[in-house]
Order: sequence, then C-alpha cells, then structure tokens
Amino acid sequence: MGNTTDPALGSIAAQLETSRNYDSPPLHLWHPPLSGDIPIHINAQGDWYHDGSKIAREALVRLFANILRRERDGEYYLVTPTEKWRIEVEQHALLVTDVDAFEVDGIQHLEATLNTGKRIQVSEQQPLFLDDESGEIAALRLPHGLTAMFTRAAWYRLVDMADIEHDFAVLKSGDSVFRLRTV
Repeated sequence: MGNTTDPALGSIAAQLETSRNYDSPPLHLWHPPLSGDIPIHINAQGDWYHDGSKIAREALVRLFANILRRERDGEYYLVTPTEKWRIEVEQHALLVTDVDAFEVDGIQHLEATLNTGKRIQVSEQQPLFLDDESGEIAALRLPHGLTAMFTRAAWYRLVDMADIEHDFAVLKSGDSVFRLRTV
C-alpha cells in the first residue's frame, strides 16, 4: 500500500501511533459504535489488501492484526478506543507459519509462530482444532474470536510432532491433549 487518502485508514494509524501497548491492546475494553466498512481484505493466504492493493508494510499489517477481532456476528473489525471498522476476511485472519516444541520441567509445550511474527503458546485457552472447511487442516483458536490456519509447512511439522495413541495422532502441550485424526 502506497500513500493513501483514505481518512479511516489514516485515523486508525494515528490512534495506533499514540497507543502504548502495540502487542496486546485491551480490545475487550473497547466498544465504540460501528464507524463503517473499510476496504481492507485478508485473503486465504494471509495477505492484507487495501483498495485492491497489497499492504506491503509489514509493520502496518502487524499493527492492524493487533487490533483485529471477530465478533459474535461473525464479522471482523479493526477496533480502537473510538472507532470500529468492518473488514473482509476470506478464510482465517492469520496463519501459523511455524510450530516448535519445548520442554519445561519435563512437560512438552507447543508454540506457534504467526505470519505477523507473534508467538502463541498452544493451550486450553488457545487450542488446536481441525478446520472442516479446509480439509481438516489444523488451525489455532486465538484471543478476540480470531483463528489462524497452519500453512502446509507448519501442518507437516505439527504432524511430525504427533504421537500415536489408540489409533489417533495426538499432540500434547502442557496439560492439554489434542487429537488430530485417526491413523
């Protein structure tokens, strides 16, 4: 995205520049009325577009991803303390690009890396699930109603980490156990 004259986009960016918590803003506290629709679209590959042009500035995508939420109506919104703009999301708002396993006190934990660079620990609060609409590819539930689908490389890596228990591919992360599918 080059220079834009979209006043909504400029307003959102200006509010974010004055925000103190870029990584985890308190979206649960922000409930402004709907400001309208903004021509931002996230395609199935996780690319962000504004007015049909790909947003090339990764920092802007990361900032917008941090203020994105999906509400009960199934719609996606960029939310600030004073504005709420509806955007389009083709499939999942984010992608898991990598997954790693690490141990703490002999217990395995899984950590997913999103296409925004953010790292999320797989847990009961942020569980793995199989997305029926994508052919049972793993996805991750995230805060604020968002989900992130595993890229092909991350999905293969995840499957390689699974153990076989009672004819199921099983992954453990902390106290949580996730079944991928029967084998």
